[in-house]
Amino acid sequence: MQNRNLKILADENMPMVEAMFSGFGKVTRAPGRNLKAEDVADADVLLVRSITQVNAALLDSSSVKFVGTATIGTDHIDQNYLVQNGIGFSNAPGCNADAVVEYVLSCIYALADKHGFDPKQRTYGIIGVGNVGGRLEKRFKRLGFKVLLNDPPRAENEEGFAPLNELLEQADVICLHTPLICDGKHPTQHLLSESELRVLKPGCLLINAGRGPAIDNQALLTVGEERPDLLYVLDVWEFEPAVNRKLAERCEIVSPHIAGYSLDGKIRGTYMLLEALCRFFNESVPQPLANYLPESDLSFIEQESRTPLSIMQLIYDPYADDQRLRETLGLESDEQRKAFDLLRKNYPVRREFGSMTVLPSDASGELAALGFQIAD
Repeated sequence: MQNRNLKILADENMPMVEAMFSGFGKVTRAPGRNLKAEDVADADVLLVRSITQVNAALLDSSSVKFVGTATIGTDHIDQNYLVQNGIGFSNAPGCNADAVVEYVLSCIYALADKHGFDPKQRTYGIIGVGNVGGRLEKRFKRLGFKVLLNDPPRAENEEGFAPLNELLEQADVICLHTPLICDGKHPTQHLLSESELRVLKPGCLLINAGRGPAIDNQALLTVGEERPDLLYVLDVWEFEPAVNRKLAERCEIVSPHIAGYSLDGKIRGTYMLLEALCRFFNESVPQPLANYLPESDLSFIEQESRTPLSIMQLIYDPYADDQRLRETLGLESDEQRKAFDLLRKNYPVRREFGSMTVLPSDASGELAALGFQIAD
């Protein structure tokens, strides 16, 4: 890698930036939520996450030549502006998809245990079958779950997709993984509003680990107050970092937009931007991703009499995130929003299921389908 003496400005929560990018030049970090034009004025490369709005207001006075976002979504990026100004761009599609999938699976298994239902006996609906939804579909099917899919853009050219109302009426568990699209042919903002929420099956579990505004949060609260049978899991919020306290209290599990916050996913996202910058400068990537991934502190376990849920909780327990967010809900609004961002900034190390190897047992098939490694 040629040292080009570039000035690289990166979100303070992005891991391994110095290790990966210092060969290009000097790396400086800054808080992504409050990034201003003066912060990026002399930067050549800008590396952000989903909380930074990248547009003319931020970049017009800068010397930025390349923008990368270590996220799947791009609704915070004005890509037309970047194209018009000859600025290179890359996102990181799929970087944290497995982490989001495992968040969803962890919540389903935890709530199945709490409410006494068998996950295998439920019908699952996935709304938005892209990087995350597609991987979730594969794991559900490996587990033997019945799955319904809704993705209007894909349905225009592919078979196997259900209309939204059909999915809402038939699914026992509904998982949202759409991008945020505010206009056009297939908008997703308030995709689920009051009329859609009212057709949910009795006892339906609704999980949003995609984009907060995909559900009308006020409608979600209104319907939820009328129907105590519905179970809600929210990782994303319509007006985050502000969290609707009454809605959070109505939810089974809440978290501060961290479904994709595995260490593996974060490092993979940074690495994908490194690959993109190397392509931008027509250079080869100096090291493989595996060289940047640390060994897990809990890389091997004998299953003994453990259940799949208890093994999943060794890697990730959604109730820990739930407790941390609930502890902030009594704060004044400004302090609550700051606390939301601090929970993301100071998020504890979390690995993915694949970082753990489990000895063979009667549950090996289920554990492998969940994503764990099984020892030979």
